[in-house]
This record gives sequence, C-alpha cells and structure tokens, in this order.
Amino acid sequence: MNPDIQARLCLNERLTVEILVEFIREEVRKAGFEKVIFGLSGGIDSALVAYLAVRALGRDGVHAVMMPYRTSSPASLRDAQTVVDGLAIPHTIVPITAAVDAYFATVDAALAAQATPLRRGNRMARERMCTLFDLSAHFGALVLGTSNKTELLLGYGTQFGDLASALNPIGDLYKTQVRQLARWLGVPASILNKPPSADLWEDQTDEKELGFTYDEADEVLYQLVDLRRSAAELVQAGADERLVRAIVRRVQNNQYKRRTPVIAKLSSRTVGVDFRYLRDWGR
Repeated sequence: MNPDIQARLCLNERLTVEILVEFIREEVRKAGFEKVIFGLSGGIDSALVAYLAVRALGRDGVHAVMMPYRTSSPASLRDAQTVVDGLAIPHTIVPITAAVDAYFATVDAALAAQATPLRRGNRMARERMCTLFDLSAHFGALVLGTSNKTELLLGYGTQFGDLASALNPIGDLYKTQVRQLARWLGVPASILNKPPSADLWEDQTDEKELGFTYDEADEVLYQLVDLRRSAAELVQAGADERLVRAIVRRVQNNQYKRRTPVIAKLSSRTVGVDFRYLRDWGR
C-alpha cells in the first residue's frame, strides 16, 4: 500500500474505540434495547464487533451466535470459541446444515437444477441472518452488523444476509482499519493473521474471489470515495487501470445493496423520499 494512503487510513485507536463504543451504547438504547446479538464467524470483522460491544454494554449485554455449515472450516468455529472464551460472553451454536440442505433438496428437485456455489452461499448467509433476527426476538436484543466499509462499497456481501442488521458499528472502517483496531483491542493472533473468508465453501477466500487484495481495494476506494478523485486521475497517477476499472464497476453495480428498496412515488410524501427522519425521531 502507498505509504501516504496507509498514513491517512491510520486511526487514533483510543479515540476511535471511544466513539464506536458510545455509538453502540447510545443507538441501542435509543431503539429501546439493552442488549445486542450478532453472528460470530471466527473472522476479524465479527471479532472486532464482539470486543466493541462488550466495552459498550458489558458481558451480559451481548450474545454471540455461531452458525456453522457442514463445509465450514473447523478452525473458524475454534476461533469464534476463542473470542467467546476470552471475553466470557454468552453464546449459542446453531448449525444451519439441515435447514439449508432441506431447502435445496426441495427447490432443486422442483426445478430439476443443482445449486451453484453462489446460490448456496447466499442461502447460507440469509439463513444465518434469519436465525439472528429470530433469536433477537427471543433474547430481546438488537442485531449488530459486521460488514466493513470495503465490503459495503464493493457490494461484497449478500443482500438481506450478512449485509442486513439493525445497527452496524464498523461500516465506516476500511478493512485496513479493521485490522488496526482489532490488533489494538487484542483480538487473537489466529484471527488477525488468517486469510479473510466468508467461509461459504471449502477453500473460499475473499481476496481470491474478488481478484485483488483488500490493501489494493482500500487504496483505490479511499481515493475514489474519501478524496473524491476520479478513476481517470488515479490511472494518470500510476494506478493499475484494470484494477481501478474493476473496483469502480463493483461500486456502481452494487449501489442497490446499499439502499433501502426504491419505492415508486405516487403521493406528496413517500417513505424514503420525502418522509425521512432521524432514527430516534419522535422519542
């Protein structure tokens, strides 16, 4: 990564943690909750959310849920358990294999088709979020999101799956910054040092699927989004044109994932268009 970009992305860890901890505490309570629930995958993003949530609400105010599928890496479950044990937080393990496989056994028989890895991965992500929202009702806990800014901008996530949540404390942190903050908070080395993966199928890694590294993506995204430089300016300054075009294309094509559903306007005040208030309006 360009040293200049790396320096600009570098956080004041203590201040950032203070802001995010207060954000969680305030927004959870504004919504009328005292607890949060989230999926704990064994990856760095959900681990960071766990550490932040405990600081905000205490051990009794968080609940982690591990949702392995039959092809999930056993190491992922071990890493998630390491976080749970280290923070001493309540947790539940809900295997999703039976639910996902039952769905495909039914629908693919009807369609005379075989699920692609993409379909199966999306179903797994949505099954996990369905589980979280069901358990949120059981525990009276608000669902926290675990998608970072790099993933949100690239659209690297499943709509109404891992991209869904009631509150996302790390959505404005690039992956580079997630790593920095997780290291500062003491997230275990086994999580910090492993290749990022959604763990949707065997040997799946984020960077292999994307076709570029998170460092490469963060450098381009930071200049495009935060510095508002054009793709042409980046290429002229020496950036790889193919990489820049690929990232720009992903950001543009996945805008729909970052928006609430578009509603056709018929009245004078349309939800999401004219009828727009702050989250805590009316309280």
